[in-house]
Amino acid sequence: MKAAWYERNGAAADVLTVGEMPADEPGQGEVRVRLYASGVNPSDVKNRAGITRKLVFPRQIPDSDGAGVVEAMGPGATGFSPGDKVWVYNGAFGRPHGTSAEFITLPSHQVAALPEGLDFAQGACLGIPGMTAHRCVFADGPVEGQWVLVAGGSGVVGHYAVQLAKWGGANVIATVSSPEKAEAAKAGGADHVLDYKKDPLAERVAEITGGKGVSRVVEVELTNLALDLGLIHNGGTVAIYGMAPGNELTIPAFGVLGAKNPIVRGVLVYTMPDAAKAQAVADLAKWCERGKPQFSIAGRFPLAETAAAHEYVEAGTKIGHVVLDIE
Repeated sequence: MKAAWYERNGAAADVLTVGEMPADEPGQGEVRVRLYASGVNPSDVKNRAGITRKLVFPRQIPDSDGAGVVEAMGPGATGFSPGDKVWVYNGAFGRPHGTSAEFITLPSHQVAALPEGLDFAQGACLGIPGMTAHRCVFADGPVEGQWVLVAGGSGVVGHYAVQLAKWGGANVIATVSSPEKAEAAKAGGADHVLDYKKDPLAERVAEITGGKGVSRVVEVELTNLALDLGLIHNGGTVAIYGMAPGNELTIPAFGVLGAKNPIVRGVLVYTMPDAAKAQAVADLAKWCERGKPQFSIAGRFPLAETAAAHEYVEAGTKIGHVVLDIE
């Protein structure tokens, strides 16, 4: 099969190679998928660079999300048949073979039916971003009639969090850093969009919610926790999915942490409980079927340009996903 891989951590152009290598045979309970699209996420490029995870295999095919067609079933594998259109997640987590390849072999529980009407590029966007957003929004129960604040509402996870919260019946406030990003958050369905560089967030959130504060905050950066705790009502939740390596955090222990009885939840899709992953997959299917999901794809690259795709993610200028097209 054609695949991209690296054999040491480092800069994308220095370590990524594209060539031929053997495809895995599906083992007990496994499904082999012929991939047509791979999603490139920030965690994927950080792993390749060695920032968040050092290389532990002699050779690593990067990237965790993808979509394609079931090609073969291993012994005992059920739920699919050859020819079924599917999406996959956690492809490269704890495994040497991720989704930047023509084929991937995975346990059947990491394979899900591609929702009707979605193409492969859209399916490759559901894994890390969609499942993370679902966990942040719904881990602490329904949100119907509640106020949810999504920090970074135009980001890849934030864009889904806005949409999923609205699908769940919430009122949504999104924060952004530019007019262009504000338009993206509004397109996702945010009821109110605030520029965190210009707007006094505490005052504006209090005004919008009638002084009550929000029930949930979906947070892209751990260092904003003290601010977020000031925005929630008593018993509210702050779900944090972004944590820059090396950052330290100081918060006033009683003033906001003790007095508000908050739930502070870290979210990492790779290690989410199995039940949470299964619920996310099921709910994302319902959302795709009954809602009007929007997929913002900022760039598409052929497999041969995997390094360029990684560099585009690292540049931090995009609004939306980066996808590899695997022909």
